[in-house]
Amino acid sequence: MLAASAAAFVASAACQQPGREPPTILVSAATSLAEAIDTVAVAYERQSGTHVLLNIGGSDLLATQLIEGAPVDVFLSADARQMDRAQDAGRIRPDRRVDLLSNQLVVVVPSDRIGTVTTPSDLASPTVRRIALGDPETVPAGVYAREYLETAGLWLAVESKVVPTRSVRAALAAVESGTVDAAVVYRTDAATSSAAVVAYAVPRDGGPTIVYPAAVATDAPNEADAIDVLGFLQGSEARRLFEDAGFVVLSRTPIARVEPADTSASPSRYGHIVGVSARPGARRRDDGIQAVCRGAAPPRMGVMRPRRVTVSRRWCTSLRFRNAR
Repeated sequence: MLAASAAAFVASAACQQPGREPPTILVSAATSLAEAIDTVAVAYERQSGTHVLLNIGGSDLLATQLIEGAPVDVFLSADARQMDRAQDAGRIRPDRRVDLLSNQLVVVVPSDRIGTVTTPSDLASPTVRRIALGDPETVPAGVYAREYLETAGLWLAVESKVVPTRSVRAALAAVESGTVDAAVVYRTDAATSSAAVVAYAVPRDGGPTIVYPAAVATDAPNEADAIDVLGFLQGSEARRLFEDAGFVVLSRTPIARVEPADTSASPSRYGHIVGVSARPGARRRDDGIQAVCRGAAPPRMGVMRPRRVTVSRRWCTSLRFRNAR
């Protein structure tokens, strides 16, 4: 099914007729980056005039989409394992891959249950019956959470309580709704919630090494712009925005940015996205987080506010394109 979905996406993203519109690049980014990458994309659009379409979802699903041929320009994963999957399949350029960000795990509880968990051992208490994690087999936040719990000697005691979710935001949503007693999420996710409170933070030196790699896809439809975006992600403005969102920016020599080719007569192959949700401003729930459709079709000229898309396993059915006229 996923192979067919990727093929359908490629078919629906056929090349446009020449026009004067700026290019559109597709950036696939992990769920936990949703708000931060949205803000960074706006800053990049303001500077470059290039449209940015954000494809937000679980890193494992995004990697699978890329492996199966989705026409992605830049991929930001929440862990190295999913990026390695894409690279091993020949879908990531190793020379255009960087370790971009880090994060921290925290344990959260519903806001009406403050004090029920204050130490790691409390997770094994009979009063804590359900603990939400991203799927510890595939979702990076869940993999990190299991690693932490194993290192703390708690995994065997809590394994039967674990409620695996499709994304870290779904784990957070389970706490917000009160359907679980606790969850292990990223610090940056906890900061977005008013219905979940941090019970305790996992010390950086005592927790797993969390790395968010970013890379340009092999055969990226808009390679020059993709490389430019990767350079921007490592620049001072993006660093400030990521840090404002609570991420730790990893030090690394930035990849040289390139001057994008003149695209005034050759707009992006993606066409215009004309419907993610039912109508401009509409919202829908999918995999525990919300997709937001901002506005109608992109403007003919100028900068388009990026649209955030929540992907599901039928991801291409959530994206409809039309060619420029």
